Amino acid sequence: MTLDLVVRIDALLPQTQCRRCGYAGCRPYAEAIADGAPINRCPPGDEALVAQLAALTGRPRLPLDRACGEPAPLPVARIDEASCIGCTLCIEACPVDAIAGAAKRMHTILVAMCTGCGLCVAPCPVDCIAMVSAGRAWSVEDARAARDRHAAHNRRLAMRASRPLNPRPSDNERMKRQAAVAAALARARARRAAVAARAK
Repeated sequence: MTLDLVVRIDALLPQTQCRRCGYAGCRPYAEAIADGAPINRCPPGDEALVAQLAALTGRPRLPLDRACGEPAPLPVARIDEASCIGCTLCIEACPVDAIAGAAKRMHTILVAMCTGCGLCVAPCPVDCIAMVSAGRAWSVEDARAARDRHAAHNRRLAMRASRPLNPRPSDNERMKRQAAVAAALARARARRAAVAARAK
């Protein structure tokens, strides 16, 4: 594996950081391809990317591996802000820092920065995040900006990991947090039930 080849492969990848390829982002997938991993595991890039990777690496062109997912128009995340409980789990999951919010405060998606990776959907405890059509195509400039944001995100996580660990919260503090989350979930469920009842 040469660094130059990794950089050239990474430059072709869409930088959505969706992990559907089975790797922890586009750069790790680029490194794996340079080491011989299959070139057909990127649904956002579709068949056009497979052709570009085949030409770059000199490998045979393969059909897109549909086990990794189906290609589709660019989606973006949307938060039902009325249902958001401010848990911050989606913020932690976003690989490009495209979600704004704070603990116990409503969150929102910065649509221009969202890569459509969908990694924020599963952690949401109240299912208030949906993937919707972006209504536009993903551009080379979008990919460049997403690569930069993902690198900044990773640097921030590394800095946080290098700091001394905070002491573990006491059992009492932990129970208070769990009770607060449970109460927020109960409120969100009650709101949904009330909306459903009015719709009948």
